[in-house]
Amino acid sequence: MTCYELAKEFKKRFPSTIAWRIFQNSKVVDSHVNPDETITYAFVGQKNESPLDFFQTCAVAITDKRILIGQKRVLFGYALSSITPDLYNDMKVTQGILWGRIIIDTVKEKVIISNLSKDALIELETVISSFMMEEKKHYDTK
Repeated sequence: MTCYELAKEFKKRFPSTIAWRIFQNSKVVDSHVNPDETITYAFVGQKNESPLDFFQTCAVAITDKRILIGQKRVLFGYALSSITPDLYNDMKVTQGILWGRIIIDTVKEKVIISNLSKDALIELETVISSFMMEEKKHYDTK
């Protein structure tokens, strides 16, 4: 399945998640999936720190090798972030009054996906943690 199909399915299950331009953001991710990769899970949210900023929508895809975060700019261009298991440190999940957010701590930065449905947080934490813990075994040098 494509990122768009999975993201659309996520948005149907968790409609209180704030996300716009799902197709355009998913298209950015789909164009960067390598031929030997498969998208296993996708969701949408806002890539920012503020729950009051609704204009930084992104599509997040978990492939069998990494996490991709795509954002199509309104006028031109796009942004893509890639998180590989060797750069993953930790994850924090927070729930507020209306929405929740996930903070993925990497070696270089903290990636914050906010304005997520509170009902989606447990599922997202499980999917991301399970993927990262399994894939980090391949990077273990002991």
